[in-house]
Amino acid sequence: MAEQDDQAQSLEAHRKYLQRYALFHLRDASLAEDAVQNTLIAALAQRDRFQGRSQLRTWLTGILKHKIIDLTRSRGRGLPAGAFALGEDGDSNDGSFTAKGKWVDPPADWGMPDAALESSQFWRVYQECCRRMSKRDALVFSMREVMGLSAEEICKKIEISTTNLHVILFRARLSLRSCITKNWFGVDHE
Repeated sequence: MAEQDDQAQSLEAHRKYLQRYALFHLRDASLAEDAVQNTLIAALAQRDRFQGRSQLRTWLTGILKHKIIDLTRSRGRGLPAGAFALGEDGDSNDGSFTAKGKWVDPPADWGMPDAALESSQFWRVYQECCRRMSKRDALVFSMREVMGLSAEEICKKIEISTTNLHVILFRARLSLRSCITKNWFGVDHE
């Protein structure tokens, strides 16, 4: 029994990290808590499957990713049929490009973007920009770019077409680019 308590405490030590991770992806505190709780329960039930080939946090995050996808899928079943569809006219052009494919408003010079990755202030701007995206766009972007799921996996898990996936990713990337350009690269950081 003492061994079980020790295992539960070692899992509980990762709760805060898992909560932040889930909240970032789900954007809902109660859903994030549910996902983390389900993750910890699953980890306790499957503790004999953890072989130590990775860090405990990595293993828990892997379980959490699946719990987030399961939650998203179950919530998505209640959405109207067109919730993940293209815009009303079926066009994904948001006015960023001319008819010949040239930028209407070219991206700003970002200088040395690699240096921004070292800045905690940049990551706060990034997280705020992600929060400003629609929940759908943020979720799909997160599944692709943060969780590293393939296009096929995403389409299957949230039941959308490949075309819709690409449109959603396009919109999410444009939104993120615009927000980061305006709130990070367009601001003097000294």
